[in-house]
Amino acid sequence: MKQTLKSVIPTPMLQFARNTYDTFRRIPQLPSAYFHPWRRESMRRLTELKDIHKGRRAFIIGNGPSLKQTDLTKLKNEFTFGMNRIYLLFPELGFHTTYFCATNDLVIEQFHKDILELPMPKFLAWRSHRHFSSNLQLSNIPTFLYTSYTGPRFSPDVRGRVWEGATVTNVALQIAFHMGFEQAILIGVDHNFTSKGDANKTVVSQGDDPNHVHPDYFGKGIKWQLPDLDTSEIGYAFARDAYQKAGRKVLDATIGGKLTIFPKVDYNSLF
Repeated sequence: MKQTLKSVIPTPMLQFARNTYDTFRRIPQLPSAYFHPWRRESMRRLTELKDIHKGRRAFIIGNGPSLKQTDLTKLKNEFTFGMNRIYLLFPELGFHTTYFCATNDLVIEQFHKDILELPMPKFLAWRSHRHFSSNLQLSNIPTFLYTSYTGPRFSPDVRGRVWEGATVTNVALQIAFHMGFEQAILIGVDHNFTSKGDANKTVVSQGDDPNHVHPDYFGKGIKWQLPDLDTSEIGYAFARDAYQKAGRKVLDATIGGKLTIFPKVDYNSLF
C-alpha cells in the first residue's frame, strides 16, 4: 500500500503530508522535550559545551568498511566523534572517541546497555529515553537531543530541535558546530552500501555485516534500517553551507568514499 501511494502521489505533496503529520505528532511531545528533568539537564550541559572547542578541529568517524584502510591510531590525541557501534573497535584501538552520538531508535533499543556503559559524553535522540531506567541518577544520563525526522534545516545551536538528516553523521556535524569546531573532518563515511532496498526499510541481518567496518556491527539477527542516501545528502549540503557561511570547513578524508558534497582531502596529509 505504501509503495502504491508513493507511485501515484507527487513527491512534494507526499513530503508535505509527511512533514505535517510529523509536526502534529510532535505536539504532545513538546512539554517533555523541553521541561523533563532529563532534557533540562541535557540543555544545561549543552550550554556549557557551546563554543568550548572554538578554533579546533574534530574528526567525525563514520563506520564504513574504508576504516579498515584508515590508520585510526593517528587519532589518539585528536578530538573525535564516534557513532552507533563504533565501540566495537575500541579494544583494538586502545582508546575511545572523545564523544559518542546515536539517534537511530533501532540502534539504541538494541544496544542501549552497551551505550550507557561508554565512558565518554554521549548524545542520543530524546525519543530513545524510554529505553533507559527512570531510576538513573541525573549525573549518569546521556545528553538527550530533541531530534526529528522532518523539517530539513541545519541547527547551529543544538539545544533546540535538531533535524536528523537521515544519518547520525548529520547530527554529529551539528553538535560539532555547536561546540565551535573550526574544521569537521569526515572519515569512514563511505556513502555506499551493498545492501539495497527501500530507504528506511527495517530489515534483519542474515549474517556478517558487509556495509560497516566490523562484521558484528549489524550482524546476524540484528534489526537495522536501510540507508536514505538522498536525504542524507540534503543534510550534508546544509552542513557544508552553514560551515562555509561561518568561515569554517567540513572536509571529507574518507578513503575511497562516494560522497561528493564536501571538499576531498588526503587523510594522511592531515598529520
